[in-house]
Amino acid sequence: QVYLVESGGGLVQPGGSLRLSCAASGFTLDNYAIGWFRQAPGKEREGVSCISSSDGNTYYADSVKGRFTISRDNAKNTVYLQMNSLKPEDTAVYYCHAGDSVAEYWGQGTQVTVSL
Repeated sequence: QVYLVESGGGLVQPGGSLRLSCAASGFTLDNYAIGWFRQAPGKEREGVSCISSSDGNTYYADSVKGRFTISRDNAKNTVYLQMNSLKPEDTAVYYCHAGDSVAEYWGQGTQVTVSL
């Protein structure tokens, strides 16, 4: 069975940190570009960050640049999103996505809530 599982979400105060994990089962993540997306209530899903499969190049949305860091641990078949200096506007369900020219996979999402 092939799937992605996100974890690490939760409730955190503004200025706090969380680390999200995206673990793959049934396939090898290092063959895929991995993206983190988020969707806040009433808003469209937006791209947050991604990391390439080949050279490890990364991309960040302007809204998270300098605060979020994406990384991959191929030995653990897991991709991480370290989120620092969290703001209330970062509140959303966060999803990871794995894709190449043939297939794509989505996780079920993990809730991140930034509030006092």
